[in-house]
Amino acid sequence: QVQLVESGGGLVQAGGSLSLSCVASGDIFKVNAMAWYRQAPGKQRELVAGITSGGTTNYNYADSVKGRFTISRDNAKNTVYLQMNSLKPEDTADYYCNAKVVRASDRLWEYAYWGQGTQVTVSS
Repeated sequence: QVQLVESGGGLVQAGGSLSLSCVASGDIFKVNAMAWYRQAPGKQRELVAGITSGGTTNYNYADSVKGRFTISRDNAKNTVYLQMNSLKPEDTADYYCNAKVVRASDRLWEYAYWGQGTQVTVSS
């Protein structure tokens, strides 16, 4: 199996910054695209930012976070990061990590996995 574990959420004042991390572990041959999604209360889950295994990101930021959030990854650590600056109350949500993984046990297919989520609360 593959596990994704997020960390770094918390409470911050508007204008502040937080950094999220997500580590993938387990039955991994290769981690392809990774992404951060978020879901605010009463709303659908939405894509925040995505990054390919080669590090391409510039086509995959939600308009609402462009210029404020930065996604990056460390392939050696199977880890994706989300640096969030100039946070706004509307950024309040549960943030989820998603990864497309080729498992070591079969190396045939790409599977999508989700983390358990980390809560981000931005006070005004």
